[in-house]
Amino acid sequence: MSINALAKKLKNGSYASLYLLYGKEKYILEYSQKLIVQAVLDESTADFNLSSYDMEEQTIDAALEDAETLPFMGDHRVVVIQNPYFLTGAKTKSKIEHDLKRLESYLQNPAEQAVVIFVAPYEKLDERKKIVKVLKKHGEVIQADKMNVQLQKEWINHAAKEAEVEITDAAAERLIQLQGENLALLISEVNKMALSVGENGVIETSTVDELISRSLENNVFTMVEHVANRRIDAALRICYDLLKQNEEPIKLMALLARQFRIILQVKQLGSQGFSEKKMASILSLHPYAVKIAAKQGKSFSEEELKDLLIRAADADFEMKTGQRDKQLSLELFMTGIVKQKQLN
Repeated sequence: MSINALAKKLKNGSYASLYLLYGKEKYILEYSQKLIVQAVLDESTADFNLSSYDMEEQTIDAALEDAETLPFMGDHRVVVIQNPYFLTGAKTKSKIEHDLKRLESYLQNPAEQAVVIFVAPYEKLDERKKIVKVLKKHGEVIQADKMNVQLQKEWINHAAKEAEVEITDAAAERLIQLQGENLALLISEVNKMALSVGENGVIETSTVDELISRSLENNVFTMVEHVANRRIDAALRICYDLLKQNEEPIKLMALLARQFRIILQVKQLGSQGFSEKKMASILSLHPYAVKIAAKQGKSFSEEELKDLLIRAADADFEMKTGQRDKQLSLELFMTGIVKQKQLN
């Protein structure tokens, strides 16, 4: 079941006795749990009728006894079962013994007054286990997989809508570029920017650039972008800012070389007909990093990129052996790229 389908059902007052939330995307697990709890429990009595049990520290018996207890001053109880490792094939250091026969019996005939939520932060469940099959058969299942760029953008737009602002597509992409794939962090940044632009405001790319702190690697992405477009002054400004922050020239040189190596790899794979998604898998990169590299690669031929990597290796050797001042070597490498482009 998708998050949208879950939200729609809950809004219509329809909820199940059993839910299984599993996957590695922590934000979706927490968001789904929050939706269910808010739909089932009245805010004034939630403290009395909401309980949570960690299966690495407490028994399933204790959780089920709670589920079978009548709610206090309300119609329902919600019991959250955290870390149900017995749904996986993974080993655990926990010495807690769980009565899975009793759990299986409960799943087949759950208490009417209880909503039990299994929150399993695991990539996979052991589908061979009977307990997994029974839970999936009788409960509603929401899988919280790691997301591709398109799904991340959908969540970003959803967060913006909830904050009563809009975000442009370019701004959403820029946010993903700067912050990576941590969904909780992305949503947090949207909320921060929403406060800045105000109700009914629009989050633009400029808003993202102004308010989101950039990682070192993202600054290097931007430096390469400036170099590719022959904006050497802008590239050097970023370089000098990073040096003022005590970043080592050797480290910056290594990151520049890494980015040009990625651009070359993406260019070569692209010429072989691979999609950006497949290239991301092959190179173990985020899809958006591949998209950026593909765009930057249009400014260089394969031969130019190979030559750049040789020159980067030479500059690195000069720095490490003391043949030339480290900062000067870095500056000459960057200005040399622009001069080479101008000659071509």
